[in-house]
Amino acid sequence: MPILDMPLKKLKTYKGTNPKPKDFDAYWEKALKEMRAVDPKPRLVPNQTIQAPYADCSDLYWTGVGGAKIHAKLLRPNPSTGSTSSPQARSARSRQAKGPALLMFHGYSMSSGDWSDKLGYVAAGFTVAAMDCRGQGGYSEETGGVQGTTLRGHIIRGLDDKPESLLFRQIYLDTAQMARIVMGLPGVDPGRVGAMGGSQGGGLTLACAALEPRIRRIAPCYPFLSDYQRVWDMDLDKDAYEELQYYFRSFDPLHEREKEIFTRLGYIDVHHLASRIKAETLMAITLQDAICPPSTQFAAFNQIRARKHAALYPDYGHEHLRNWADRSFQFMMGL
Repeated sequence: MPILDMPLKKLKTYKGTNPKPKDFDAYWEKALKEMRAVDPKPRLVPNQTIQAPYADCSDLYWTGVGGAKIHAKLLRPNPSTGSTSSPQARSARSRQAKGPALLMFHGYSMSSGDWSDKLGYVAAGFTVAAMDCRGQGGYSEETGGVQGTTLRGHIIRGLDDKPESLLFRQIYLDTAQMARIVMGLPGVDPGRVGAMGGSQGGGLTLACAALEPRIRRIAPCYPFLSDYQRVWDMDLDKDAYEELQYYFRSFDPLHEREKEIFTRLGYIDVHHLASRIKAETLMAITLQDAICPPSTQFAAFNQIRARKHAALYPDYGHEHLRNWADRSFQFMMGL
């Protein structure tokens, strides 16, 4: 097997390079307190973009931290299509039954995607919520108002302001807030909620489960947003991580603040959040990944203390993974 990164034996014990701020735990407890103080005022707007007889589709809007308007697609099983024998029985079931839910997170710069690719889970009885990240390809609002650069990427947005201004702090809180909203919906069993996504979506899956410990199962795929200094050390500050190079070239060309910068990025490094996860985890890890290097994926995986399983793809990079959708679907059927 070609080696892009460390030997596999070393990867299986590697726990990350990026420094962790001393007040990391206090930082996130304060952030969660701020999130819980926000009245999200969730609002559902029926959406007729796609019509399936077994699914109710709506746009879900809520107020996030900092007053931003956040959007997600929400798909729920239509109780009128149940298989019970009479209208009375179907009505009773719709009032009483609570089923599983799945939170979906998208890749960097993209959006929550099409409605139709979520219908398989709805047909299996899941409520599905797919969030648009602030300021990326969907309909969520990025309120801005930070000091420093707003060019070349969201990892460095707010880096020259106070730590509470880091944009990914707010996005991570949006994931946890959506989880709380979905757990409170009629028809959702809050003890049967999962989360999944690839690349940025994989990183957000880890962050969401770390900040909302009631999430029961997660299936992240080659997660982004992990172990930034390792990316730098491997000279892979390009593609999705290009903004790291941009920042140093523009604002610290002699690297006089390198330790300070990576320590501040540590607040939004998911490999530091991963130890908080209580959900059973199935993670797809790609060993030829030059965008999210294997060591950065293992850095997060190896910090997880909950029950976990790694699906290793030795010959794959940052790309579509054969059979992963089927395997993660079956994993979520265990909710």
